[in-house]
Amino acid sequence: MSSLLNIGVSGLNAAQLGLKVSGNNIANADTDGYSRQNIAQVDRAGQNNGRYTMGAGVDVIAVQRAYSQYLTQTLWSSNTALQGARTTNELATTLNGLLKNGGNLQSALDSFYGGFNAVANAPNDQSARQALLGNASALTMAFNTLGQQLDQQRAQINTQIADAVGSVNSLVKQIAALNTSISQGGNVQPNALLDQRDDLVKQLAGVTGISVAAQPDGTLSVYSTSGQALVSGSYAYGFQVGSNTYDAGSTTVLDASGHDIGARLSGGTLGALLSYRRNTLDPAQNQLGRAALALAQSVNAQQARGLDLNGNQGGPLFSVPAPAVVGAGGNQGSATVGASVGDLGVLTNDDYVLTYTGSNTAPSVNGWALATTGGRAVAMAANADGTLSAEGLGFTVSAGAQVGDSFQIRPSRNAASGLALATGDPSAIAAAAALKGTAAGSNTGGVTVGSVSVRDSSDANLFAGATVSFGANGSYTVTDAAGNSSIGTYTAGTPIQFDGWSLDLKGAPASGDSFSIGINSGGLNDNGNALDLAGLADAGVLDGGRTSALRAYADLTNQIGLAGSMAANELTTRTGLYNQAASAQQSVAGVNLDEEAASLIKYQQAYQASAQVISTAQTLFTSLISAMRG
Repeated sequence: MSSLLNIGVSGLNAAQLGLKVSGNNIANADTDGYSRQNIAQVDRAGQNNGRYTMGAGVDVIAVQRAYSQYLTQTLWSSNTALQGARTTNELATTLNGLLKNGGNLQSALDSFYGGFNAVANAPNDQSARQALLGNASALTMAFNTLGQQLDQQRAQINTQIADAVGSVNSLVKQIAALNTSISQGGNVQPNALLDQRDDLVKQLAGVTGISVAAQPDGTLSVYSTSGQALVSGSYAYGFQVGSNTYDAGSTTVLDASGHDIGARLSGGTLGALLSYRRNTLDPAQNQLGRAALALAQSVNAQQARGLDLNGNQGGPLFSVPAPAVVGAGGNQGSATVGASVGDLGVLTNDDYVLTYTGSNTAPSVNGWALATTGGRAVAMAANADGTLSAEGLGFTVSAGAQVGDSFQIRPSRNAASGLALATGDPSAIAAAAALKGTAAGSNTGGVTVGSVSVRDSSDANLFAGATVSFGANGSYTVTDAAGNSSIGTYTAGTPIQFDGWSLDLKGAPASGDSFSIGINSGGLNDNGNALDLAGLADAGVLDGGRTSALRAYADLTNQIGLAGSMAANELTTRTGLYNQAASAQQSVAGVNLDEEAASLIKYQQAYQASAQVISTAQTLFTSLISAMRG
């Protein structure tokens, strides 16, 4: 009778535990990260009486959680990609919004160049000149505002990077603490703690890309994409927030030893922030700056080719900051570096690092080597005045550098926010052509002056005055008031160049013909240079003369629009993949209420049946006692 009673009791206990487990599953059906549990039971071994073996009931050996390591790790990696795509999409959407809200920059550019046409129609009209200056002021403000907004997004990214690092450090500490608790449990699987740890790892994967390795003692080791250990057993390492070695205002990520690992981190919110700043925001700000440089340098150069209302050579209409040069925080020497934009036509959208190697072996020049911040080596040339030049930039370096010292050069990063109006005087607009050519009255040939344009406005003899005298067979001599001279042979369609000017003639000159070239002193009602200034709207300045300031800004809007579209598409894709991974993981670990309801009925019936076994055993035992007494 006792064996039958024991069998009933064991079944009763197993059914009761099954009811508790199913009840717990139902209670946690909506608990995020909870894994469905079930009981594992085995037949209790009985005794062999020589002819057969009789079972002795049931033993519950474990309460197991439904778990697939493969599906769980797939969910973690999917969350890494999803959170990275979500962060990138949010940042790109914000950037697109800044450009749309700053749409007045496009209209400001149109109004500014159109203002030169108004001045060309009435060169002496002060109101037209004043309106042009108003347009120029509005244009600088539009550039400044957009540049400052990009700076603000950069500052916001710095804050978000610091917040993400804080989240990483908090999560790895919690994971390490759970590692300790789990490893202390020995062979007993603490399901609730395992679920909590998996959920924390999932959250960590959403912040930064990770790899996870399970250890024999039940702990998890977690590594970042830079290779740094974030969690090892009960130890948490995490990240540190630091400043870029060249820019104290640019937040980066350091490992536990203080090394900058920002460029090696990828995935999750943190990786997306770093990648977006490096691959989207930096190029966008540089491109906007290049548009500002194209505007300022082209207008200022054309101004210098004309005369203002006072008869003076035109001065700059805009000012723009020089390229930013920042020495590395760890520089040991005393050298200084200066940079300037010499040839805007070959200026790229890159930032650069100039490093002192102490070697004159290529690619080093005079001890210095140049590379983009992306690592592309850049060839430099040494100039006769001791300066260095490369890709449209000129570098002035002083003595005192130590090997390993480096400087970052940002040619256009601050140009938009630093663009300013250089004059507020309407008379300073150089609407008139600077020079004019006059044919001698005694000329017998049918040649006339087509135009006289300024080729080099910095030439010291530009306004010295010169005479072009023709001899036989198209030969000519040019002589200026300073006594300089040049000889040549005239070819129709080929201009004659001297003292920074270029003379175009129409027709064929005769021997004895002459022309005088001098300042356009009587041409203050002339609009030749104003028309040239208006034509700059379509004049190629950047990219080897293919891209105007207007086109540079249009390229920027297209570039950011494309980045936004790609980010939105990536988010859609990653959301779908994450949902698939979550669905697959939940198909194994999730709670199905219909199944749990069926389990409740099953265990309830088992409980009742086991109770009946116990009751039967009691009845038989009572009958036996009664029989023995009778």
